[in-house]
Amino acid sequence: MATFISPESALPKKYGGKYTVTLIPGDGVGKEITDSVRTIFSHQNVPIEWEVVDVSGLEAGNGVTEAVESLKRNKVGLKGILYTPTGASGKSLNVALRKELDIYASLVLIKNIPGVKGRLEGIDFALVRENTEGEYSGLEHQSYPGVVESLKIMTRFKSERIAKFAFDFAKKNNRKLVTAIHKANIMKLGDGLFRTTVKDVGQDYSGIEVNDLIVDNASMQAVAKPQQFDVLVTPNLYGTILSNIGAALIGGPGLVPGANFGREYAVFEPGCRHVGLDIKGQNTANPTAMILSAAMLLRHLGLNDHADKISKATYDVIAEGNVRTKDIGGASSTTEFTDAIVAKLN
Repeated sequence: MATFISPESALPKKYGGKYTVTLIPGDGVGKEITDSVRTIFSHQNVPIEWEVVDVSGLEAGNGVTEAVESLKRNKVGLKGILYTPTGASGKSLNVALRKELDIYASLVLIKNIPGVKGRLEGIDFALVRENTEGEYSGLEHQSYPGVVESLKIMTRFKSERIAKFAFDFAKKNNRKLVTAIHKANIMKLGDGLFRTTVKDVGQDYSGIEVNDLIVDNASMQAVAKPQQFDVLVTPNLYGTILSNIGAALIGGPGLVPGANFGREYAVFEPGCRHVGLDIKGQNTANPTAMILSAAMLLRHLGLNDHADKISKATYDVIAEGNVRTKDIGGASSTTEFTDAIVAKLN
């Protein structure tokens, strides 16, 4: 698993030998897969106490304010995905949390898992996505009936800090190539600024190569030869697209861990942001992505022994193939999969 950039300001204080961590179960299958984590952590006596905050994109009075205040107190959170309605008035609570706390860097790990047959083998790349501007700036208006203007904001400051995050991650994890993903052939100013800034930052990191790809070509390359990728750094929308492509390559969204970092806070969540409303309450969801995201959280806190044991047990259960959820070719429930990991740990 990866080494993370964990500034001291983003690490919570330990009280009574335990860390307090905000837990946002989220919508859809969120409660089921975060319950898996809670079960495993409890059995392993992981020194974490959960401060549970119920936030939902499906309800009015959605709890975002409470979640923000909890994360400000605790600095670290584990989060399920929040539903974003498609109607004109629906706002993304996921985006709101990131903007409110300036959690600017999304990290998604796309890697083949032994025991799961993906589309291709030898896949192992990290996707670093800017979380707070670009196409998700949320600045839209209808200037005339039937005419909508959406502003895509790109700044040198935010392009530079996400580029530095990507290169620092590459350096700490012995990665040798950072690729900037853009559409600068058309959006010459906005994406041109992003592309140029990433290349400029790369000059300060000897031993790490930097190149760039247009996003449509990158999407084709991802399904044709993903083994060429090492670290991808992207504006907001392109990262969303490529994380979904990556998930499909290795076996589905239930397998991809992720994390979000800012200067002050860190929030861990599945890297491929699917809510799973269609299977809510059926006890069939694959909790692997959430469990591995929780292991990333443990490494962020310096609890590496716990992280290593839980990750290994999860991978071992999948590799053995006796207990696996429906999405990866099995018939086991979420609970049965979780119990198998606990048994392996014991």
